[in-house]
Amino acid sequence: MVSTVEQTGSKPAAWGAVLSMALCVAMLIASEFMPVSLLTSMAEGLGATEGQTGQAISVSGLFAVVASLLVTTVAGRLNRKWVLVALTGLMLLSLVLVAAAPNFTMLMIGRAVLGICIGGFWALATAVIMRLVRAADVPRALALMYGGQAIAAAFAAPIGSYLGGIFGWRAVFWALVPIVAVNLVWHVVALPSLSARTRQDVRALFDLLKRPYFRRGLIACMLSWGSAFSMFTYLRPFLEQVTGVDVTTLSALLLLLGCAGFIGTWAAGRFIKGNAAPFLKLPALVMGGATLGLLFLGHSVIAAGLFMAIWGAMNTMFSVIWMTWMSQNADDAPEAGGSLMVAAIQGAILLGAVVGGLLLDGLSIRATFVGSVVLAILALALIRDGRHMLKPKGA
Repeated sequence: MVSTVEQTGSKPAAWGAVLSMALCVAMLIASEFMPVSLLTSMAEGLGATEGQTGQAISVSGLFAVVASLLVTTVAGRLNRKWVLVALTGLMLLSLVLVAAAPNFTMLMIGRAVLGICIGGFWALATAVIMRLVRAADVPRALALMYGGQAIAAAFAAPIGSYLGGIFGWRAVFWALVPIVAVNLVWHVVALPSLSARTRQDVRALFDLLKRPYFRRGLIACMLSWGSAFSMFTYLRPFLEQVTGVDVTTLSALLLLLGCAGFIGTWAAGRFIKGNAAPFLKLPALVMGGATLGLLFLGHSVIAAGLFMAIWGAMNTMFSVIWMTWMSQNADDAPEAGGSLMVAAIQGAILLGAVVGGLLLDGLSIRATFVGSVVLAILALALIRDGRHMLKPKGA
């Protein structure tokens, strides 16, 4: 266990607060992507198609994009600790609305509220981490925070799928409510006071977008995330239709994917140091390759499990790689950089869910996965060796 009292310059590093944020990440990921493991049963319960129900993810992405761009401006000079506490409260409200939703419209409202929380939290998260620990420890702290992503990936989807089959999908969302309530209290106790250093306006966003290296990185990040989540959002229909799994096997495969994420978290903390450029192409290369493998060999449960494990390991490295890049190349404007990164990522998730759903309903699940591979190829073509996405020395 990392000590909660570690020096970052003249003040102790707040590792307890980092752990509190890691739990929040776990709950955000679980809440945002739980419909992936419950897609079929939610569609049946709400009288909608699987493609339509997949938009429960895209609508949260839409509101996350808006929230990520506005949160630091709207929050003004408010203490960032209490902004994070309020956003966690919105996650709690969202879970209640979704669990109790009597119809598809109320489900979308609940997911929209979640999107505000997602966009706001992620826009601030990296900038907050940069204030909780010294600069040299930022990659390690990010890996620890994104360890919450590994936990959610390991247990939320398979447990959600399994419990949803027994108790129904609503019970799964109700089960998350007390955990988020505990996390909210932990934020209040563990997070130090984080007064706003400057009042940000939209000009800070445009100033960053004027930098060619940052603009290229943002587009490459969007393509990489769009590839990943146009596949992941519709993974359950693929496994049911192509691999031919039942609920028990589905839960086991999702557990395998999630547990592989712990390997990715360990690797991120161990190897991602210094220049992030060599790592930027890895998510699109590895995850796109795994999706291609599923297209050709996904009829085999063993092969599907192998490619899902590869995908899951890289999935948890994904965020650490790109947020480390952001922290190094927008270090003079971390909140603006975080806002733009989250907007790009959530926009890509939104686009991936929408296009993937249209391909699924209009053509087939295989067409959805082909679209994912195409986006990965475009990302690789843009990234190349990543050096043209780095801040010039002395800039």
